[in-house]
Amino acid sequence: MNEALDVVTLGEAMMMLVAGQPGPLEQVDVFHKRTAGAETNVAIGLARLGLKVGWGSRLGQDSMGRYLLASIRSEGVDCSHVALVAGERTGMLFKGLVEDGSDPLVEYHRAGSAASRMSPADVDRNWLLRARHLHATGVFAAVSAGSFQASLQTMRLMREAGRTVSFDTNLRPTLWASEDAMRSGIHQLAARADWVLPGLEEGRLLTGERQPEAIARFYRDLGARLVVIKLGPEGAYYDDGAQQGYVPACPVDRVIDTVGAGDGFAVGVISALLEGMDVRGAVGRGAWIGARAVQVRGDTEGLPTRAILRQAGL
Repeated sequence: MNEALDVVTLGEAMMMLVAGQPGPLEQVDVFHKRTAGAETNVAIGLARLGLKVGWGSRLGQDSMGRYLLASIRSEGVDCSHVALVAGERTGMLFKGLVEDGSDPLVEYHRAGSAASRMSPADVDRNWLLRARHLHATGVFAAVSAGSFQASLQTMRLMREAGRTVSFDTNLRPTLWASEDAMRSGIHQLAARADWVLPGLEEGRLLTGERQPEAIARFYRDLGARLVVIKLGPEGAYYDDGAQQGYVPACPVDRVIDTVGAGDGFAVGVISALLEGMDVRGAVGRGAWIGARAVQVRGDTEGLPTRAILRQAGL
């Protein structure tokens, strides 16, 4: 496959087992299989909107790896640079069922996974440069020292080639050696991105600033052309140097599950900007898709098709 791509991303996909009933995971008898992974959530969301998307990774040559590969490929994502590796394991997680809109309990089993063994040697420059945009996150970068270096390399190659790069800080503190290491690593990555998409609490932890305006200035000073700060039910704040402003959230009758909302937001912003939409409109699309994501249990069920997007006038 040598056709041009709109977006590429590297990252770890995991099989997610979602509890079929509320309560402690050890008391749950029935679980439902789903895909999970910040990068693959975004890849699936963009593919559903008709963009040509490629995902690069490593999976174990096991039932979970084959399930993930088939599921993500079925969404129209180019998985030609996903390796199924014999003798290595695919990461997985258990996710609790909540009914009150609170954050569900998530139990990860990803240490030593196939994806954690990725390094710059797994980055195919020719494949990467078939795309006009790269989406990166702080999740994959935190999985291992090798994945951090692979993240840096993909971002550097894309920037040097004149492509655009988006970066969702997407903090997973338990994956980093320390809070200081997390700050340093995230800032190195953000400095290589054109569009930086932190959450408000993430931005506060990373920069020491309290207000969205100051957090945005921090990342603009690192070199970002656009910073969009997710404010949860309060919407989002954006700053692209020429203009700044707040975009309200979309009303939601009932929050089911907040996991995946940030990935849905990224899908909206990235797709709109690649289509030439103005920044405020792009942030509005992000807020709308993020609102859909919190009304479903899985990470990707709320991600719309292009037809649904058109019906909403977006």
